[in-house]
Amino acid sequence: MSVLTLKSDEFKTFPLVLREYAAYNVTIKGNSEKTICEYLLDLRTFFRFMLMRREGQDLSREDFERKSIVMITEDDVRLVNQKMIIEYLMFAGFERDNSATTRMRKLSSLRSFYHYAYTKHIVEVNPTADIDAPKKSKTLPKYLTVEEAVHLLETVRGDTSSKTVVRDYAIIVLFLNTGMRLSELVGLNLQSFDSELTQVKVLGKGNKERLVYLNRAATAAIEDYLRIRLDPKYIRTDTTAFFLSGREQRISVKTVQWIVYKYLKMAGLGDKKLSVHKLRHTAATLMYQSGKVDIRVLKDILGHEQLNTTQIYTHIVDRNIEDAVSSNPLADVVIKKK
Repeated sequence: MSVLTLKSDEFKTFPLVLREYAAYNVTIKGNSEKTICEYLLDLRTFFRFMLMRREGQDLSREDFERKSIVMITEDDVRLVNQKMIIEYLMFAGFERDNSATTRMRKLSSLRSFYHYAYTKHIVEVNPTADIDAPKKSKTLPKYLTVEEAVHLLETVRGDTSSKTVVRDYAIIVLFLNTGMRLSELVGLNLQSFDSELTQVKVLGKGNKERLVYLNRAATAAIEDYLRIRLDPKYIRTDTTAFFLSGREQRISVKTVQWIVYKYLKMAGLGDKKLSVHKLRHTAATLMYQSGKVDIRVLKDILGHEQLNTTQIYTHIVDRNIEDAVSSNPLADVVIKKK
């Protein structure tokens, strides 16, 4: 297996200093391949900007995306300063219409790389050290109500045309009841579950393993799928993957996304602009709204590193309270003093 999930030919288009950075973060620091691939692509955009700016080329040219950075050296890395990074972030916002969220990610990519460059003595000064992140507008995550979630599950169960309905139902049940990530679900193996089907080990971000507890609904859905998964009449494969595709291989991320979009549309929820990740938000929101789950417990359930990441769900509850108060029939009754 290659260090990165990028195709080997594409990986070779990155300069040595970036390839070494990627290898170090994946193999030594234990960062996920997906995260480092995203950082590499962001860094490629930055160094394209740097090269074309230095060469006096028009940054709006169509060949920007074809600009090679393979010639970038450690000397080039040392030439980057704070002013150049700020200009790049402005370019990303004004010329490429990147949102604040996207610009925050691009800055994070640069911070990660230059932290590495500083610790490896490639640079003497980290040019990202004093740059504030672009302010992100506070938006609450979309999620399904209890009624919508139940309707989605009923829609899946009622799909008599699908040969994989038992598998698909188990997938959506796990998302809605455990809040596990898409990558965690796809990575499940037969041995991930305990013998009683009440717990499952998942591999989260940074290859960190955590234990997820299964409630009655999740256990029942897993039991139903296991009858098919373990039946040699249907499954003739040596793979240990839990969820299998029609080709009897580990199910892919794209297939799971397609399954979720398919059933959201069938349930009449397609216009809500929901995604697989929003099913995770739904699980977290409904658990917290029940009033029985402490925010710190929810942090552990979701596998968040920082508590402030989880606290978005307290804002959802606050918004619901605000909406409830605003819906009071007396909310707009203002009687003026005579």
